[in-house]
Amino acid sequence: MVPPAVQAGPNPQQTQQFLSSVLSQRGPSALPYSEDTKWLIRQHLVSLTSSYPSLEPKTATFTHNDGRSVNLLQADGTVPMSFQGLTYNIPVIIWLMDSYPRHPPCVYVNPTRDMVIKRPHPYVNPSGLVSVPYLHNWVYPSSNLVDLVRNLSLHFGRDPPLYSQRRPSPSPNSNPHPNFTPPSSSHPANASASTLGYTRPEIPPRPYPPSPYGGQTEDPSEVYKRNAVNKLVESVLGDMTVMRKAREAEMEGLFNAQAVLRNREEQLKKGLNEMHNEMEGLEQQLQMVLMNTDLLEAWLRENETKLRSHGDNVDVDDAFESVDVLSKQILESTASDLALEDVVYSLDKAVQEGAIPFDVYLRNVRLLSREQFFHRATAAKVRAAQMQAQVANMAARISHYGGDTEALRVRA
Repeated sequence: MVPPAVQAGPNPQQTQQFLSSVLSQRGPSALPYSEDTKWLIRQHLVSLTSSYPSLEPKTATFTHNDGRSVNLLQADGTVPMSFQGLTYNIPVIIWLMDSYPRHPPCVYVNPTRDMVIKRPHPYVNPSGLVSVPYLHNWVYPSSNLVDLVRNLSLHFGRDPPLYSQRRPSPSPNSNPHPNFTPPSSSHPANASASTLGYTRPEIPPRPYPPSPYGGQTEDPSEVYKRNAVNKLVESVLGDMTVMRKAREAEMEGLFNAQAVLRNREEQLKKGLNEMHNEMEGLEQQLQMVLMNTDLLEAWLRENETKLRSHGDNVDVDDAFESVDVLSKQILESTASDLALEDVVYSLDKAVQEGAIPFDVYLRNVRLLSREQFFHRATAAKVRAAQMQAQVANMAARISHYGGDTEALRVRA
């Protein structure tokens, strides 16, 4: 038994709510469409109902030829067409298959009980399946349902696929003829559950305008004109297909160029950010240099007054006063180390110029290097002592506030 069809409401808001509800379902009742295309399916159906309110989105069970049944979306209603100055409504069903919108939908003409499918028809087979060029030239994602219905209306207007069957009125002088009923195979919606899986309740026939086909014979001139127009339309559609493919290739190239430009834009932004960060770092260094310059200038101004007050009897070593004994000792060791470095450099120049013999140079360098080593070792021990004194001072402060002094010693 086929489950009843679920359809949207009569207004656009209810249609959008209906589509959002059925496309967001999960689990066994979820529709078999890909998650990355559901938003495009919803957009196609909303645009279709806005442009053609006579087509209403529904959900129904579709049965494939292999017997597999699946719940799909469909647009059921009528497609308007213009024929010989009059407007007619052609009943159709547009099934959105599992692979939609990457592949075209399946369109059926859905005649009522008093309508018959024209045989032969260039775009509609006896079972009602529609195969217009737009479906064969379907291109994802540019093709859509609104253009499809507009194309159906154009082709149906040139060659209507349906005509009303003639029902002779009963006469008292002649036997009434039985009404002609289309075979079940010509009705795509009521054929069988194994054909479409779609059932339609018995409803009174829809009011349609008079059939554009008055009889079984047609004017040869009209047939010639119609065939000529159909060939012209097919030629124009072929040219449009070639142009569309060329434009799509051009758009693909533009998209690739856009991606390259975006990559370059990101690289430029990254480089600009790095330059800003470097500029901020240089500005901080400049501020530090300016602060140190101010301190040195203040020190020079202070000592210039001392120099003027003492005259030329100021000892250079007395210009710098050490804070404590360790600082004085490391200052002396560092000064001696640098002085010995200068002496060794002078000896290198002297031996290169031949001012002293090479053996004298080696003997003096050996003595100076030994003395320089002792000064450097003394400076290293003083630095270690200063570090221990700083750690002890910090530990005393932390213990005053109840901190962990042992962790500080281990870290030091």
